[in-house]
Amino acid sequence: MLRNGLEPWHLLIVAIVLVVLFGSKKLPDTARALGKSMRILKSEAKAMKDESAEPQAAAAPAVVRTAAEPSAPHPTAEASGAAH
Repeated sequence: MLRNGLEPWHLLIVAIVLVVLFGSKKLPDTARALGKSMRILKSEAKAMKDESAEPQAAAAPAVVRTAAEPSAPHPTAEASGAAH
């Protein structure tokens, strides 16, 4: 019975029903609001995805030396300097 799903005339009927229910003046405002909501939803979903990826990158701590911490001389450098 429903071999072809939505055909063009189905979409035409849906469009006519929408115009009758909401009126031609409210449809552009409704479409604009729907588009804005979709952009917000998409940006929030991307932010959540990026946020969940950050803890994985922070799980591997990096060794950072500051200028206040003097670096210890390498043991082989001292041994080779003493041998000469």
